[in-house]
Amino acid sequence: MTELLLIGASGLAREVLACVRENGQFDVVGVLDDDESRSGSALDGAPIIGPASHALRYPEARVVVCIGTGEGRERVVARLAGLGFPSHRFATVVDPSVRVPYCCDIGPGSILLGNVTLTAGVTVGSHVAIMPGVTVTHDGVVEDFATLAAGVSLGGGVRIGRSAYLGMNSCVRERTTVGAGARIGIGAAVLGDVPDGETWAGVPARVLEPAAGRVR
Repeated sequence: MTELLLIGASGLAREVLACVRENGQFDVVGVLDDDESRSGSALDGAPIIGPASHALRYPEARVVVCIGTGEGRERVVARLAGLGFPSHRFATVVDPSVRVPYCCDIGPGSILLGNVTLTAGVTVGSHVAIMPGVTVTHDGVVEDFATLAAGVSLGGGVRIGRSAYLGMNSCVRERTTVGAGARIGIGAAVLGDVPDGETWAGVPARVLEPAAGRVR
């Protein structure tokens, strides 16, 4: 069985632990976390064995970054790359309940938790976190480091930008773009394109916080 290291002793890491233990896909070696005070303790029975850089000490293990924010995942991935960590060692974790048709692609390092549905022609980038009950319909694109919280629904042809965050139970109308680094509030209904870096909320969703330097 393939060995697995989790980076980040977080709630997301607990969910990944539960997923991989149920499906038997990986043998979890331990959890890496940069908080030195946590070293030597455990997360749901998995030992916390050192900082993220210790991934290089386990050359046979695959790695998945379990930090809740896309920016946090991106920082860790960049740091590991700077240390010479090879990208092919990032694991993809997909819950057994997830529907992934043959015509859909999922990038390395991504996490898809219980009852996620991808319908047809969906592309999920690298190091994406998709929480339980999310639906991504035909021709959707979810770019690297994006986070879709539980219950998100995307209409056909939606594009979610790099490191964007969509809050629980939000939805996005078909053929709409949510820009890179944008934030969508809980339960929001997005009916139009969201520019990079903006925060939108409400039904219908409206801008709460423009991107830096943008005047509304």
